[in-house]
Amino acid sequence: MTKLASFKYFKTSPEIIRLAVMLYIRFPLSLRNAEDLLHERGIDVSHETIRYWWNRFGPMVDSEIRRKRVQQLRAFSKWKWHVDEVFVKVNGKRHYLWRAVDHEGEVLEAVVAKRRNKQAALKFLKKLMKRHGKAETVVTDRFASYRAALRELGAFKKQQTGRWLNNRVENSHLPFRRRERAMQRFRRMQNR
Repeated sequence: MTKLASFKYFKTSPEIIRLAVMLYIRFPLSLRNAEDLLHERGIDVSHETIRYWWNRFGPMVDSEIRRKRVQQLRAFSKWKWHVDEVFVKVNGKRHYLWRAVDHEGEVLEAVVAKRRNKQAALKFLKKLMKRHGKAETVVTDRFASYRAALRELGAFKKQQTGRWLNNRVENSHLPFRRRERAMQRFRRMQNR
């Protein structure tokens, strides 16, 4: 529960602020969609107010949602991570986006690295384990860097590889690829 002192100078009740911020963070809604949902519930706020609340209280509510989610996930007996990397271009240079997704498709962690080797995999897995604890199984593709990094972490026997086992994380890359394709249309006009 967030502290009530942080809502001290706002006329709107903390429950309404938390609801608006939670709607915007948890679900793929625009600010105007969140405004419409609140209006249907009898709460009249503008999308700019929701944006201000999101900037002010977003990190607090987001960390609370993550903490509750991790506590729920630890209750499952089959706690599974799907780990993968994908090539991305940042300022015209190739980088690697390392991502971990849980068994429900929620993105646990995402890291951009310049290299695709054991050190990058080790750094990513250490960051992931520090934030979310240790998983019972880690589903990866057959990339050798995962095997070497998991061996060094002592979690080699938790690794699973298979032909279609890692489809959950492969499909989570699709929205990122769609955004990337849309951004390629906005190129600088060249003088001719």
